[in-house]
Amino acid sequence: MTNKKFVLNADDFGMSEAYNRAVAEGYSEGILKSASLVSNGDAFEEAVTKIIPASPDLGIGIHLNIIEGKSLTGDVNLLTDVNNNFKNSFLQLLIKSYNPKDKAFLEQVEREFRAQIEKVKSRGIEISHIDSHVHTHSIPPIFEIVCKLAKEYGIHQVRTQFEYPYVIPDVFIHLNRKYLVNIIKIVLLEIFTLINRKTVKKYELNTNDYLIGVGYTGMMSALSVSYGLIALKNKSNIIVEALIHPCRYQDGTIDGHFTEFQITKNLKLKEKIEQLGFEIGNYK
Repeated sequence: MTNKKFVLNADDFGMSEAYNRAVAEGYSEGILKSASLVSNGDAFEEAVTKIIPASPDLGIGIHLNIIEGKSLTGDVNLLTDVNNNFKNSFLQLLIKSYNPKDKAFLEQVEREFRAQIEKVKSRGIEISHIDSHVHTHSIPPIFEIVCKLAKEYGIHQVRTQFEYPYVIPDVFIHLNRKYLVNIIKIVLLEIFTLINRKTVKKYELNTNDYLIGVGYTGMMSALSVSYGLIALKNKSNIIVEALIHPCRYQDGTIDGHFTEFQITKNLKLKEKIEQLGFEIGNYK
């Protein structure tokens, strides 16, 4: 008897009205059951007042963000520029996290993350899980802060990024420069995951066993989700999360984000997921 759970999660919920529309439609007409809310997103209010009330069974996580947009605290100069916009890349955050002379940096990260969590909780939203924009919470010193806050606020699930090796049958996509960059990301994130899973246990939290979506970041499709799960078909008692960034453009623009939106409504993919023995759900 196997117990295999699959979570299709929409990152960047609340970032814009187009992302919100994708979540609403993917939930009401498709297989989307989980989304991560950006508390400093431009369309946060619409997400909270319109989309979430109309989506009672949607699991809502928080997508911690210190990469894009403005700070909620306004007093984190190591994270933001003079206009209160976040200024660091992932690499800069990584370097600052390990700089022993920069203790104030991690204090500012905690202050900002706390503000983002409290903004979501203040709206009466039950936070089912935590992840982050551009995987910034995967950096081990930052991950420690996230787990500490998760424990404090009663949030039991934190994303980790171990992606089981798989390839899709498309030669040309593997010649794309994006794919080569993504392979480097996989190596780095899996090293971090080995460290971070110890932190998960330390704080008595839960995490997913596998993640799908790093190797094909920017190129995700129903095919990549399907082959990611096929690679895990002989595993049992696992939770697999696939992260996507679905966006529903009003003008019908087609790009990678629209392709990811199409994943949420792909009923053939739903059949495939169930044939492989996975139950589709969320962390709620």
